[in-house]
Amino acid sequence: MNLLVTGAAGFIGSTYVRTLLEADGPDITVLDKLTYAGTLDNLELDHPRLEFVQGDICDAELVDKLMSQADQVVHFAAESHVDRSINGAADFVRTNVLGTQTLLDAALRHGVGPFVHISTDEVYGSIASGSWPEDHPLSPNSPYSAAKASSDLLALAYHRTHGLDVRVTRCSNNYGPHQFPEKVIPLFVTNLLDGKKVPLYGEGLNVRDWLHVDDHCQGVELVRTQGRPGEVYNIGGGTELSNKELTGLLLDACGADWAMVEHVEDRKGHDLRYSVDCGKARTELGYRPRHDFATGLADTVAWYRENRAWWEPLKRRVGGGHA
Repeated sequence: MNLLVTGAAGFIGSTYVRTLLEADGPDITVLDKLTYAGTLDNLELDHPRLEFVQGDICDAELVDKLMSQADQVVHFAAESHVDRSINGAADFVRTNVLGTQTLLDAALRHGVGPFVHISTDEVYGSIASGSWPEDHPLSPNSPYSAAKASSDLLALAYHRTHGLDVRVTRCSNNYGPHQFPEKVIPLFVTNLLDGKKVPLYGEGLNVRDWLHVDDHCQGVELVRTQGRPGEVYNIGGGTELSNKELTGLLLDACGADWAMVEHVEDRKGHDLRYSVDCGKARTELGYRPRHDFATGLADTVAWYRENRAWWEPLKRRVGGGHA
């Protein structure tokens, strides 16, 4: 069986691929454009079950060729940084919407499925209390989340219109090794390891649910192998923290204090709180997060401390981000 995985030179996709290659799983073809956030250092390129193809998911001819050789698809490829989407939305619409449509068209032509579409809790908007179930109306507030919501609806429409076996996952904030250092945890850790201040939006009151990347990949694999066509599955970690609380934990882990925090102007349209209800994935698929946050965060900080050769070139390549 050949599995086409898009965007797998990035953080979550590469973790998913490494996980499958460690087991007796399918042959994998990775399609990745190698934008600023992707690096071949994330992949074991000489593995006998792995083929890497550099290319754009909007390239219809290339996508058609790869889809003709695939049995199933897991679609991670996306522009995903909210700050960048606020500064310019065009790349987000092109990749997240048109790229997804290109993949869906090719999958339909060649009868490929399941087609697992990886999305985000940000499509729901912000929630003051409680947690979102999968049937909650979508209310995205950033260009990034609007583009992801659009791709979700498009993917589900291909199931309803054409019968394509589409399955959608919506995850909470991921953390772990190999995350590009513009996202909050690796940005703060690498800044602190270099003796630099960390930028905290506003008063740091925005709340996020934190999910270890390995647990996310476990959930994606459960959806691929056991999920139902046309269904959406929330995948969360069960640890809600404000950005201020998270900052305190990172300061402690890096031996720094609050003098290293620089409060910056809040992000436009900054959602106050995200929280997903994972009851459906638990009941139907047996999904359970396996990493407790304290241990997972300590291991993540240790990985960045021990792998400067991985992240230093990436930080030189682009500017930083904010929490």
